Amino acid sequence: MSTAGEAAVQLQRTLGLSGPELRFGLSQDELFHEAIANDRGRVSFEGPSDAQKAFGTALGAEGPLVFYTDPACTGRPVNDTFCVNRASVTDLIWWKKGFAKFDPGAFDALLRRVIDHLNARGRHLYVTDLFCGSDVQFSEPCRFVGEYATHAYFCNIMLPHHVRDDSDRAEHGWTVLNVPSYTCDPKRDGTRSELAVIIDIEREIALVLGPADYCGINKKAMFTVMNFVLPAKGQLSMHSSANVGDTEDTALLFGLSGTGKTTLSADPDRQLIGDDEHVWTDSGISNLEHGCYAKLINLDKTAEPVIAAALSMKGTLIENVPQLDGRPLAATDPQDLDLTDATITENTRFAYPLSANLNVASGASGPHPQSIVLLTADAFGVLPPVAILDPDEAMYHFVMGFTSKLAGTEVGVTEPVPSFSGCFGAAFMSQKPSVYAGLLAQRMADHNSRCILLNTGRSGGPYGTGERMSLKVTRRLLNAALKGEFDDAELAVQPILGLKTPTKCDGVDATILNPRDTWADPEAYDEAALKLRAMFRSNYAEQRYSELGIAEMM
Repeated sequence: MSTAGEAAVQLQRTLGLSGPELRFGLSQDELFHEAIANDRGRVSFEGPSDAQKAFGTALGAEGPLVFYTDPACTGRPVNDTFCVNRASVTDLIWWKKGFAKFDPGAFDALLRRVIDHLNARGRHLYVTDLFCGSDVQFSEPCRFVGEYATHAYFCNIMLPHHVRDDSDRAEHGWTVLNVPSYTCDPKRDGTRSELAVIIDIEREIALVLGPADYCGINKKAMFTVMNFVLPAKGQLSMHSSANVGDTEDTALLFGLSGTGKTTLSADPDRQLIGDDEHVWTDSGISNLEHGCYAKLINLDKTAEPVIAAALSMKGTLIENVPQLDGRPLAATDPQDLDLTDATITENTRFAYPLSANLNVASGASGPHPQSIVLLTADAFGVLPPVAILDPDEAMYHFVMGFTSKLAGTEVGVTEPVPSFSGCFGAAFMSQKPSVYAGLLAQRMADHNSRCILLNTGRSGGPYGTGERMSLKVTRRLLNAALKGEFDDAELAVQPILGLKTPTKCDGVDATILNPRDTWADPEAYDEAALKLRAMFRSNYAEQRYSELGIAEMM
């Protein structure tokens, strides 16, 4: 592994960094205290720009670090995320909202200004060398360089440390440069606002600027990178969770934030591979990460005992959960925090090591999956709780990526909004959807994998009328599918949507399996189903999926 001196030489040679003191490779204990002492910025719109941002609890260094983001960035800044439009990648990138073109000349000039800014300030930067990917063959060296100790602490939780020899880091390694003190000027810098996340694939750098201090930005920047690098090597990167049973029956669960990937993958009867980012290689499934990043809002501690226990764990990070009235965090047991408090954001988060889970797969890896699960949170209450998909339907629903954006996971989203996100993670998919769909279809065919659509959204009516699907019911349906109980089951075809649903499942009220039967007014259901089908057809046409060889299935 690199030494502090080697890192300093490399950063001066590749970026021109020479002024700041580099605090390299600090332990989590050291970063915990550094964050509390040094991380300063804005935590409220009306507050000062140098407020304390990181705190300990009554457990001190033996418990979690608590961090508060800038109020302008409590989730991913979709409208402020860019990719440098260089000739080597322009025809390969999936250009879209959330991954817009950034002029190469403007980026090079901006990066020089950022480096000049850091050299002139002459303050310290935290540097930590990590990897993205736990598979030795396909891991990428990743170096975090940033002004906040909290971000280095977060990356230490989320990314693997010693995957392989990194002697190639100097010539081939990604850098995440996070500079909250640099406020962007749109006219000067070519950004949209005072903050920006810009990825330059050719130069192997992710630049995070301004009040973009939501911790998840750092990991999602590297995930976006891996979604370009891995498919270029013929390997399928995925926005999914994964676990494996006693019979080595690996399951992949695709889904957007808040649809249940983390919750459903944490099953005491199955070994967890990971909760968010994976790659399906020629040898099987492996985790790109080393930690979990769970939503905390309204956490049911009884239903989520692993996450609940980890709240008191050393080396973890709580993000944007408000302080209790009249009680400083230093005097607060983390178990007493009000996880229903959305005063700051609905997108309260918790980062904790993968090892905190009770049953983790060795090497964060598993064999080729037998089951593919496409998770959706349907705000209309129209989709069935489970549907069995044939290969053509699997490809269709994979590229459509229908779900509902859930409150807080993106800036400006406060209520569920129905949406389509190709490959169940369009924001992070840097190559075109046909690339991932083609790789998935080939892998499923090679390994005879089954596929289901699992709805964790509404039942009995739309948002505001229907109820959220019971976690107990969802778990039972998922386990039945993973055990093959639906492989030869009697299936009913939904008349409007054409989805095939099992007519019964032990332990589940059969009425729930047919969504029309859960509505007080069946005709209202039919009307809603027709509207949803029209949305699917419109998106299919708009995205021109027929040109990619994806058959229309609704």
